[in-house]
Amino acid sequence: MLFSSVSFLYWFLPVVLLGYFVLFRKSRTLQNLFLLVASLFFYAWGEKWFVLVMMGSIVVNWLLGLAVDKAREKPALARLWIALDVAFNLGLLFVFKYLGFAGQIVQRLTGSTLSLPAIALPIGISFFTFQAMSYVMDVYRQKGDVQKNVLNVGLYIAFFPQLIAGPIVRYETIAEQIRNRKETWADFTSGFARFIVGLSKKALLANAFAILADQAFQTVETGQTPSVAFGWLGAVAYALQIFFDFSGYSDMAIGLGRMFGFHFLENFRYPYMADSVSDFWRRWHISLGTWFRDYLYIPLGGSRKGRGRTMLNLFIVWLLTGLWHGANMTFVLWGLLYFVLIAGEKLTGIDKKGGAWRVIRRLYTLLFVLLGWVLFRAPNLSAAGAYLGAMFGFGGSGIIDGLFVGWSVQYAILLLIALLLCTPLPRWIGNKLPDHATIRAVKAVGLVLLFVLSVATLAAGSYNPFIYFNF
Repeated sequence: MLFSSVSFLYWFLPVVLLGYFVLFRKSRTLQNLFLLVASLFFYAWGEKWFVLVMMGSIVVNWLLGLAVDKAREKPALARLWIALDVAFNLGLLFVFKYLGFAGQIVQRLTGSTLSLPAIALPIGISFFTFQAMSYVMDVYRQKGDVQKNVLNVGLYIAFFPQLIAGPIVRYETIAEQIRNRKETWADFTSGFARFIVGLSKKALLANAFAILADQAFQTVETGQTPSVAFGWLGAVAYALQIFFDFSGYSDMAIGLGRMFGFHFLENFRYPYMADSVSDFWRRWHISLGTWFRDYLYIPLGGSRKGRGRTMLNLFIVWLLTGLWHGANMTFVLWGLLYFVLIAGEKLTGIDKKGGAWRVIRRLYTLLFVLLGWVLFRAPNLSAAGAYLGAMFGFGGSGIIDGLFVGWSVQYAILLLIALLLCTPLPRWIGNKLPDHATIRAVKAVGLVLLFVLSVATLAAGSYNPFIYFNF
């Protein structure tokens, strides 16, 4: 079930709000149990059998968390339990997400006819397995108390706002909130407003740019070649689609969490305003970047063990970051592209230079981010190569064609609005407005109009893809 679906907006969310704030308002235990049951139903709506996989993950990680806490005075035993937890969660990911991919690689390298069964991918498995590992690791690092009640662990891992597409909520962030959070009217209203903003990003912007991006990329996938201008327009459209799609979903998740008294950390901070590639990844999908930093890069030694070890650690992190996004060589190369770029910045120190270098960094960062999104979007390396070639004039379709003219005219206003929203200017203007009753009323009316327009667009059956649905 997607947040941007009629079933979620018309009945699931109203029923959950009614149960939480009316039926079970006098008992935190019953509220948590109700949220857990609702979250499992939310997941089972589209994953009728895979909800059992998630439930099994909850139980195993709960037991391993207890084991780690009990072995606190025996470091060697505690580390063994941590290793088993990592092996279990990564093994789960490997079987469902990477087994077929690994089999294909073995076939290519050995020429064998190894046949592997086709295994469907549970929705959001990369997100909830990383959260599950965070629970056990944070208990080990004493970043949060162990949960004696398996239902509380289940709520942390399965809570529906962040279940299928993040942000990846680390246990230390909400360990105390599970039992001792406080719901307020201010949090509820600000959370609902944040949800509306995210829904608008998804329904009114991301879905619109998805149509243009699909049109551009499908020219290559059907054996044609886009013009140079249309190729670049399609890449920009996809960059805007994925940003408003994913940041919009994060806004909705953060807003929903706040409505129930949970405070999640931010996941995006104007990434297309970054002044280096390293800075881009401090702004984009922040929860994933900080997860890899704190649970992998720093434990491997970070940048404390010399230049060579730093480069190796970066290579491991970015290889796994690419694989985390999908079992495809396009994702592997996408991750390695960022390894090369960030390693280059660290080796040259270019990301710390001032003056004209700031302008140069912004330009090459945007360039490589756009090229990287082509790799990310393409179904295979052949299609990625053909599309990238077309962007630089290889393929013989000319500089400008009718498709570019038609689509750019049709999307001109939407592109201007989207590019403006990629900057902090709208928020800056909003913060500068006086805190006056009239201004508050105008903002409230604007949010209502956005909500009505978004729901109407979705109810009309408009194109509603979701990029991160299968991660």
